[in-house]
Amino acid sequence: MIFFDNVSKIYTPTSAALKNVTLRIMPKEFVSIVGASGAGKTTLLKMLIAEEKPSEGRIFLDGIEITGLSYRELPKVRRRIGTVFQDYKLLPQKTSFENIAFAMEAAGLADEEIKESVPQVLELVGLLDKSDSFPHELSGGEKQRVAIARALVNRPEVIMADEPTGNLDPINTWEIVKLLVKINELGTTVILATHNKEIVDDLGRRVVALENGQIVMDEEKGKYVI
Repeated sequence: MIFFDNVSKIYTPTSAALKNVTLRIMPKEFVSIVGASGAGKTTLLKMLIAEEKPSEGRIFLDGIEITGLSYRELPKVRRRIGTVFQDYKLLPQKTSFENIAFAMEAAGLADEEIKESVPQVLELVGLLDKSDSFPHELSGGEKQRVAIARALVNRPEVIMADEPTGNLDPINTWEIVKLLVKINELGTTVILATHNKEIVDDLGRRVVALENGQIVMDEEKGKYVI
């Protein structure tokens, strides 16, 4: 379980990204975090992987207080959370296979496991035939699927996607959404930050809405009403 316990992030006395946020996300849930630009969505996600630290409050992952971990302890917890970004963050000089393998190498996994696991996740995202392609040879949708495969390859418990369809056309947008739903149905918790009303309304899953750094709505089968 993910638990934000009365979390605030205050940059200046007149600028608060989050204010007194309390939020529970259960294992295997699919949760959309919605809100306008500047509402606090990205700050919330960054805190879960300790890229940002709260000014007040605590954050837990399965009872482990992330906010209390040392720099050395963080990588082990971060490997439990796969992250997908709007701009893909693929390494341009590496192929699809190599981009995904790099995440496993960074985790210290053996070559044999890398050779076995990378084709599996490429097949899951429908890109086994693009294994040797470089990012510049891929479409935007294909790049994002490689990024999702990279996020999945270390078998995280949580996939955290920050505006993953922001740079995509409508067809590729829905392909990525369907892929995230499939991943969730396979047992992975998915947290999707988006401002795309059509996606949220079509999903019919839990919706948490942020406005000015505060939760203003939390519904099990919500609609985007902000």
